[in-house]
Amino acid sequence: MISRILVPVDDSEMAEHALEHALEVYPDAEVTVLHVVGEPSPMWGEAAGLALADDLEAAADASAEPVLERAETIAADHEREITTTVQLGHPARAIVNQAEDYDVVVLGSHGGSLVDRVIVGNVAETVFRRSPVPVTVVR
Repeated sequence: MISRILVPVDDSEMAEHALEHALEVYPDAEVTVLHVVGEPSPMWGEAAGLALADDLEAAADASAEPVLERAETIAADHEREITTTVQLGHPARAIVNQAEDYDVVVLGSHGGSLVDRVIVGNVAETVFRRSPVPVTVVR
């Protein structure tokens, strides 16, 4: 029986489809939505701006806010409540590290910009290969 689901989200349409899938297919399960904000690095991307923040965690939370608000709206449209959480780090690594606390991971097949996919790699593929629990990839 599936009782706890982890749904990693970014600001992509595929992530929204994954959340909708989880809410529809597992109506009685607890759903946790995870948004991973990239760590500051010399590489491009939104994470570079975090490096200048005085409070890194607060900046990560602020960066995640619009994505998590959208997730909460989707859940409300399905008359469901979700738990949201923010992690700072490499997306695939953060998802895999959290996965062991859940019965299944449901994520979109791809997301983010082309530049993010080239630099970060294919998050869905990495999670699929390394997750300690089953993974459902939604298109």
